Amino acid sequence: MDPTGIEDKVRPGINPQVVLSHFDATEREIFLSPTSNYRYALIKPIDIFQEMFNLDREMGLLFSPYENFEPRTLDAITKATPLHQALRLERICSVLVSKDPDIAFKLKELLKNDQEAQIVIPFTYEELRTSGSDPYFFRNRFIEHFYARDLFASESPLKKDLYFFGRTDLVHSLINRHRSNQVSGLFGLRKTGKTSVIFGVQRGLAKVDGASAFIDCQTPAFHRLRWNQALHHVLMAVRKQNELNERLGQVEDYTESQAPLLFEKHLRRMSEALGSKTIMLIFDEVENITPTVSPTEHWREGEDFVLFWQTIRSLFQSFSGLFSYLLVGTNPLCVELSTVGTTDNPLFAQVPLEYIPGFDVPQTREMVRRLGRIMGLRFDETIYGKLTEDCGGHPYLMRHVCSVIHRISGTERPIRVDKTLYSRALDIFLRDYTQFMEMILSVLREYFNDEFEMLRMLSRGDIKAFQEFAELSPLYTNHLLGYGVLQEVDKRFDFRIEVIRRHLQAREKYKKLHMSVEEKRSEISERRNDIEQRLRKLCRMQLLASLGAGDARDSVLAILGSPRSARCAGYPYSDLFDGNRSGILFSDIPKVIRKHWRCFKNILGRDLERVERDLKTINELRGDAHAKDITDEEMAVFRVSAGKIEEALSAFLS
Repeated sequence: MDPTGIEDKVRPGINPQVVLSHFDATEREIFLSPTSNYRYALIKPIDIFQEMFNLDREMGLLFSPYENFEPRTLDAITKATPLHQALRLERICSVLVSKDPDIAFKLKELLKNDQEAQIVIPFTYEELRTSGSDPYFFRNRFIEHFYARDLFASESPLKKDLYFFGRTDLVHSLINRHRSNQVSGLFGLRKTGKTSVIFGVQRGLAKVDGASAFIDCQTPAFHRLRWNQALHHVLMAVRKQNELNERLGQVEDYTESQAPLLFEKHLRRMSEALGSKTIMLIFDEVENITPTVSPTEHWREGEDFVLFWQTIRSLFQSFSGLFSYLLVGTNPLCVELSTVGTTDNPLFAQVPLEYIPGFDVPQTREMVRRLGRIMGLRFDETIYGKLTEDCGGHPYLMRHVCSVIHRISGTERPIRVDKTLYSRALDIFLRDYTQFMEMILSVLREYFNDEFEMLRMLSRGDIKAFQEFAELSPLYTNHLLGYGVLQEVDKRFDFRIEVIRRHLQAREKYKKLHMSVEEKRSEISERRNDIEQRLRKLCRMQLLASLGAGDARDSVLAILGSPRSARCAGYPYSDLFDGNRSGILFSDIPKVIRKHWRCFKNILGRDLERVERDLKTINELRGDAHAKDITDEEMAVFRVSAGKIEEALSAFLS
C-alpha cells in the first residue's frame, strides 16, 4: 500500500523505475560454464495472473540466447533461485525465453516423466516480437502449461522440496535427534511418505553441512548379503554418497571376525575426512532384514540380524558423535521383539518407535490449496476438513482423490470444487481405485493378520467380536492405532480412514455374523434381485450373439409359454427380458440356461447341475424368507450359492 492507504495494483508493463538504457549493464547473469551464460530478470504477475494461477510472488524470467535448447538451461533457473530471499521468488514456476523455435516441444519431452519438475512456461524470441496483436497470448500460454498438468498424481517419493508438504516438523525433529546423538525409528503404512521424509532429512542435513548415507534394505543386493558383508555395503554407501576416497578393501576381507573391526576403522576415518561430522545411517524398508519377515532366510531365521545390530549398537555406544541411525519401514517388529531366538534383541528398548502421522486439516489445506489453485481448482474451505476425514490425513490417498477431481472437472478453469463435485470424485475413487486401499492394507494382511481380521469385523458391524479381541490385549490394537487406521474415543474404536472403512465395508458386505431375521431377509432379497437383473442381461447378450435376434426371440417366447408368449408376440427382443413388460420370472432363467447351455458353460462353470442347484437355492430361499425364520445354516448355504453366481457374473460383465 502507498502512504495514503490505497492498495497498489500490479499493472502490466515495465516498472517506471527501470532505466532501459542501463538494462544491459545491470542485467543479472548466470555462468554455468566458461562457454555458456544466461541472463535473467524478475517479473511480477499482474492481478489477473495472480487470480488465475495463484501467483503472488515474483517469478524468474530466463533468457536463453542459443539456437539449440540444452537441458542444462534449466540448471540456470535452479542456480538463480538461491540468490534471492526464499519468500520473494515463486518456486513452482518460471518463464523461459529461448531462440530455439522448437523450445515448447523439447521442453515438454524433457519434463514429461519428471513428476517433480518446476512448471516452466516457454516462449521464443520470435513469439515475443510478434505477439502484440493477441491480447490473450500470454494468458493462454500460461493456461496451457498450468491447467493441463496433474500435480496431484504423484507416485514416486519426492526428492525435492518443491511439492513436499506437511512433513517439515517431522524432518526437523529427526534431524535434531541425530544432532543430539540419538537414534530414531519411523514406521507407517505404504505410501504415507516415509521415503519422501528420508529425502527431506537428507536435504535438511545437506543445508547444515551434515552427512548421511541411505541404505535400501529392500534391494537383494543388500538383504542377500550375510551380516558381515552387509557392514561392507554400509561403508560403501557412506563413501559413495559423500564422495570420499577411503580405501575400504574387498568384501572378502570382511570375515565374521574382521568385519566389526574394519567397520569401526573405516567409519571413523570417513567421519574424520568429512571434518569429524556425525554421519546419519538411514536404513529404509528395514523389515527386509527383520527376523520372521525377511525374504532372505539368514535374516529371517538365522543370527545375522543380531550380529549386524550388535556391531552397530556397540560402535554407536562406544564412540559418541561418530554416527547415528534411523530405521524406516512398514513393520516395526525389529524394535518390538524383545528376543530373537534365545538372544536379546540389540534394538529392543533402544530405538524409539514413531509412526508417521497423518496430515491435519491445516497441512491438508496447505498442500491441496497450493497445488489446486495452480491447476485452476478452487476448493471450498469445507472440503479440506472433509478430505482429511475421509482419507485419515493419508497424503497419497488425498492427492489421488484430488487427481480424480482434476480429471473430471473439464477444461474450463478456474473451477470451484464444492461438496457436489467432491462427493462425485470420492465415489469414482472408491469405485475405480480400490488397488490403492488394498496396497495400504497389505501391510496388515502380510504382517499382522489378526489385526486385519479385526478390521474386517469392525467394517461389517461385528462390534462385539472386535471388542472381545481388543480387551484380550492392547497388542491387538496397537498397530491399528499407530498406523492411523483406527482411532479410540472413550474406549470405543472406529475407523480414522473413512475410505478404508467404505472399501472394507463393500468387501465384507455379505459376511456379517450374528444377524437378525430382518437383516437376513434384507440381504437375501437384495442379492437375489441383483443376481436376477444381471442374469437377464447375460442371457439377452449370449442368445443374441449365438442365435441372432430372430431365433433368440423365438426361443425365449417358447420358454415363456402360454399365455405370456401370446401377449409378448409383438415385443422387440430386448423387451422380453424386462420383467415389467414380459412377466419373465427368475424361475425362467434356469430354463434358458439349460436349453442353451453351450452359450453359458464358459461363463457360469462347466457343471450345469451345480449352477441349477445354486439358482434354485437363491430363488427358493427368497420365497421362504417371507414366511418363516431363516436359520444360520440356511443363510450360510445361500451365501455360498449366491457368491458363486455373483463371482461368475462379475468376471464376465465387469
